[in-house]
Amino acid sequence: MPLHVCTGAMMRCSMGAAPSTFVAMPKTVRTNMMDAGNIMDNKAMMNIPPFGVCRSLTNPMVAAATAAAMGTLVPMPCIPNTPAPWAPGAPTVLVANMPALNNSSKLMCIWGGVIQIAMAGQTNEQIP
Repeated sequence: MPLHVCTGAMMRCSMGAAPSTFVAMPKTVRTNMMDAGNIMDNKAMMNIPPFGVCRSLTNPMVAAATAAAMGTLVPMPCIPNTPAPWAPGAPTVLVANMPALNNSSKLMCIWGGVIQIAMAGQTNEQIP
């Protein structure tokens, strides 16, 4: 059963080295006493903080550092680039007139990473 995501949720990026913590925009809807997320909470640095370092060669900083190191992969600081909304959202639940964000939603980074919810941010939930 999908869980709704709120501020404090743990996220992972397939190209990042460390987890990050989701930050929902303030809304009148709360989940577990925290602001509930919707699919439009996709803004890099505001809702989606960095994931440590990035390993994607489509990231220009990683590509440049790797080229300077004669082809040896050189991870560089992660600066997420997430122009599209999370998908899919909850089909039957709206938060601030947009589909609610749940733990099965994914967010694509333009540098090739897939961001997923590892823990929805609810206190009774266990980390897999």
